[in-house]
Amino acid sequence: MDWDATSEFTPVGLALRGQPIHTIVRTLGDAAYMLLTDWPSDDGEEYVTAVKACVDAISGQIAPEEFRVSFLRAADEAGITALTLVQQPPPVRRPVASARP
Repeated sequence: MDWDATSEFTPVGLALRGQPIHTIVRTLGDAAYMLLTDWPSDDGEEYVTAVKACVDAISGQIAPEEFRVSFLRAADEAGITALTLVQQPPPVRRPVASARP
């Protein structure tokens, strides 16, 4: 079985209570680490579902974005503020027209 913890999904910014620094989760590996080491509670139904979905995504049984939905539900259950991070493309710079006739 091929395991891929590097698969990316739409980034999620998390603000954990009592922690001054926000965490950005971009990959399945980031999410697995967060769920197993930094999660405030490991007994919620949504938490257990998210851990299983993370394993399923890492093993290729579900898409990373499908896991992300479970991850967001677990964050809500745990009272963690979660924000979707959207990266804007850089602005297009157009050349300035010359004022000469």
